[in-house]
Amino acid sequence: MAPKSTTRPLPGRQQLPREFIARHQRARIVNALALETSEKGYRKVTVADIVKRAAIARNTFYENFRSKEDCFLATQEFAMSAALERVVAAAGELDEWPRRVRAGLAAFLEFVAEEPALARTCMVESLSAGPAAVKYYEESQQAFVSLFRLGRDVSPHGSDLPETLEEAIIGGVFWIVYQRLALAEATAVPELLAEVVEFALTPYLGAEAAREVAAT
Repeated sequence: MAPKSTTRPLPGRQQLPREFIARHQRARIVNALALETSEKGYRKVTVADIVKRAAIARNTFYENFRSKEDCFLATQEFAMSAALERVVAAAGELDEWPRRVRAGLAAFLEFVAEEPALARTCMVESLSAGPAAVKYYEESQQAFVSLFRLGRDVSPHGSDLPETLEEAIIGGVFWIVYQRLALAEATAVPELLAEVVEFALTPYLGAEAAREVAAT
């Protein structure tokens, strides 16, 4: 009797889906750019550096990105999306707005500490990576505005708060983190939690109440 046929691939010969391979390659390129940029600075990084770090062929890079700048912008978008996802997930687990802000800020600072190359690329090197990168950096901060704007509803003087308060708070938090990243002190960023929570909540709750939330 003839042996039964099978369509199952031989061991070691399984074919991965094309989409999976493409996502994996793109992720490797993004990670390589972040690592190279965090070590050398954006302007000194070349496509050749990225290709070598990612262990891919040069044409594979250009199948995914038009240029180094295009790759940088994609890395910015990936980093900010990942950070915002963590912030939203952490803040969404709590009901009280001050605690949500604290949880969201904690998640953001932890992301920076866990992904220092991505954080530095997005928050430090973007300022020297061209107008498009600077514009995206500034626009990405707006994604955090809604979390803070809710504070106007719980503040005893919410209607009197400046219109640009949220932008100022977010800009301040980013600047504080920027300084640590510029000094290669990403692992110490979570230690800033109490400081940034108090800074962010004081305009809404007052110094004493903000300090109490920051300390717990």
